[in-house]
Amino acid sequence: MATRTWDAGMNGRFSDRAEHLRRLRRLGTIARLMDTAIRIPGTGIRFGADSVFGLVPVVGDAGGALVGLYIVNEARRLGLPPAKLVQMLGNIAADTVLGSVPVAGDVFDLFFKSHRRNLQLILDHFGIHPDELRQR
Repeated sequence: MATRTWDAGMNGRFSDRAEHLRRLRRLGTIARLMDTAIRIPGTGIRFGADSVFGLVPVVGDAGGALVGLYIVNEARRLGLPPAKLVQMLGNIAADTVLGSVPVAGDVFDLFFKSHRRNLQLILDHFGIHPDELRQR
């Protein structure tokens, strides 16, 4: 039987822990695809769709920002406090603005993983270790 938890982000309704984890797993998958899906062989460097999108001037960085805003909206729906949402928006803004600088922004995107940072903020808020998001 699933543990019942109060989820204020769901309009004051009760939701079970399994549904909560399902939503967090979806956000984890998105963050991984955007930031760390591909590893450069022989190095510890990982990148994802956000870095690839960033190669397309203006439009690419805007696309990455839209995905980031989706994650922030989901965090809001899950009940994260406004201060953490602002911090998440700051991560997206830094990634978008600094990532849009030609060449240097592409290098920046390899190391500043805003989607993963934002996922970690969500997990920390709920006291969930990333290993709990792995499917069993």
